[in-house]
Amino acid sequence: MKINIKATNMELTSAISDYINKRLDGIKKYLKNQEGTIVYIEVGKTTNHHKQGEVLKAEFNIEISGEKFYALSEKEDLYSAIDDVQKEIIRQISQNKDRKQTLYKRGASSVKKMLKGLSNRNPFTSK
Repeated sequence: MKINIKATNMELTSAISDYINKRLDGIKKYLKNQEGTIVYIEVGKTTNHHKQGEVLKAEFNIEISGEKFYALSEKEDLYSAIDDVQKEIIRQISQNKDRKQTLYKRGASSVKKMLKGLSNRNPFTSK
């Protein structure tokens, strides 16, 4: 797994980097092939001209063997933004995995019915 961390309009401290790596450990169990995975992480201030407080963002862009997952969160606290992004990425990855399993099972049951002679439907053309 290749990890790229970028800080925009702020300094990337070791505490922030450690926190990001800790959150990535929670994502790793959802990744099936870690060698082909590229993770781009950007943290930083969105702008320097807000009236009250700072608005910080965390952005994860993960590419897993050709599939891309993206999440963005803007909060006043950087650590809570990182937590939100981690939850969103995990949701997207698990939703994609469930979708693939459902399509696989549906296709397999259709082929099984066709082989038994119960259905004339061709699973490859959907007719």
